[in-house]
Amino acid sequence: MRLAQTWSNQANSSAATLQDLEVVFANIVSAILGFAGIVLFVLLIMGGFKYITAGGDPKAVDGAKKTLTYAIVGFVLVASAFLILRFIEVFTGINVTVFRVFQP
Repeated sequence: MRLAQTWSNQANSSAATLQDLEVVFANIVSAILGFAGIVLFVLLIMGGFKYITAGGDPKAVDGAKKTLTYAIVGFVLVASAFLILRFIEVFTGINVTVFRVFQP
């Protein structure tokens, strides 16, 4: 897995700067989105397995439907948050998905 950016001071042994926070933030966001995708996949598999193995039990079917519903709602929330940020970027021209440290 390739991270979003590389450390700027990796070649030399100088101290970390505020610019390195950009890299850390980008890597954290990338990891969270990847983890959310894995969780979505696992929840969909679990919900499907519960539904298949319910055997006509109304409580088990209801639990499986809830698991699938929660997985889909979580996906919609993550996707809509990302899309809202992209719409802000399109309409304002400001890339709000990139964390920048402004230095004088």
